[in-house]
Amino acid sequence: MPGTRVGDYEIEGVLGAGGMGEVYKARDTRLDRTVAIKVLSDGPVVSSQTLSRFQREARAASALNHPNICTVYQIGRIDDGFYLVMELIEGQPVNELARSTKLTTEAITRY
Repeated sequence: MPGTRVGDYEIEGVLGAGGMGEVYKARDTRLDRTVAIKVLSDGPVVSSQTLSRFQREARAASALNHPNICTVYQIGRIDDGFYLVMELIEGQPVNELARSTKLTTEAITRY
């Protein structure tokens, strides 16, 4: 998948996958910055429930401004599905952090 284009973004590699789709590291070719792109896994046959959940996630994240929450840059549709472009935050995945650290409020806000 490296080299594939999603709008103005060029995929560099896979970061992970979850219940709604896959997340990729990509290059914003217009602004020359690294971003994360979440692509819905259902492709063009996305259920209305999944699409609604995806749009709610995008609206909720874009309404917040906090150092511990990624910034949403764009939500869009391509030929084979929907995608969400957001700030790429380097670091340990939350599921790994949860296994290795007791996630108290203090520990969560420290990261």
